[in-house]
Amino acid sequence: MRDTNVHLLCGDSFGGSMKQAMKGVGWTDTHKLIILRENYAIGPLEQLDTPVGRKLRSDWFRQNITENYNVSYDCEEEYTELLDNLEQIPEQAKVVIWTSGNACEQTALRLTAHLLGNRQNELIMIDACAICEELFNRPDAFINYCHSGEIPSDKLREALLRIDEGSRLSAGDITRVSQDWLTISGQSGVLRIWQEDALLEVPADYYDGYLLEKLDSLTPPPGEDGFLKSARLVGEAIGYCEQYVGDTYFEHRVRELIYSGVLEIKGVPTAMRFYSIRRKKG
Repeated sequence: MRDTNVHLLCGDSFGGSMKQAMKGVGWTDTHKLIILRENYAIGPLEQLDTPVGRKLRSDWFRQNITENYNVSYDCEEEYTELLDNLEQIPEQAKVVIWTSGNACEQTALRLTAHLLGNRQNELIMIDACAICEELFNRPDAFINYCHSGEIPSDKLREALLRIDEGSRLSAGDITRVSQDWLTISGQSGVLRIWQEDALLEVPADYYDGYLLEKLDSLTPPPGEDGFLKSARLVGEAIGYCEQYVGDTYFEHRVRELIYSGVLEIKGVPTAMRFYSIRRKKG
């Protein structure tokens, strides 16, 4: 392989922008992308390095996440593909791990550093969100990115040109983040947040109060008897949340609030655009 740099990053959105950015700087021949498509902020990670743990994660998504994760989702396939891609990294290649201040990308950093810990490749950690905020934010016009997938390719191109300014992970750094991964994958929870430069596991219902506050602050359309489209609530929750969780998890918790009797439903909860909700009366 002729790749001199291999980039590890999270999400198809970020991956698409990165491909465009690399094309723009003429790096497509020497830089390879490995895209981790899973949202590591949600779902069980316990014993992910075992078939039992991967089945547990697959089952949880199939049972709880209705959109984007269908019956064909298989954590075993995703994990095997990741291992195969990592195995193909040339010994001389520099590995650039893109991460930012959210649980998904920070968890992916720890997983990939753990899996690459015995390799001789140089590992570089770089935060595209921080770079783009530094380069492009002004007092009168600024964006605080929750995750790297929000960055357009033209701005990402400028971040690419700064990869030499990334943080090289020392042997001690790799040991530390690898130990973080072992801690995370020893926990049984399904929700993680990034707070004060640390990954924290929080209860599954961590955002339920926040969702209800958002629901109470929104005005339902006239003639709907107080019912509001679930998609409207989820969109509002995403827009104001300082963490990157993803719409599918918020919608999962809306359905849990329905099942527990806190909310009433009108429609069919097969996807958030098909049903409306309101506080249960009486």
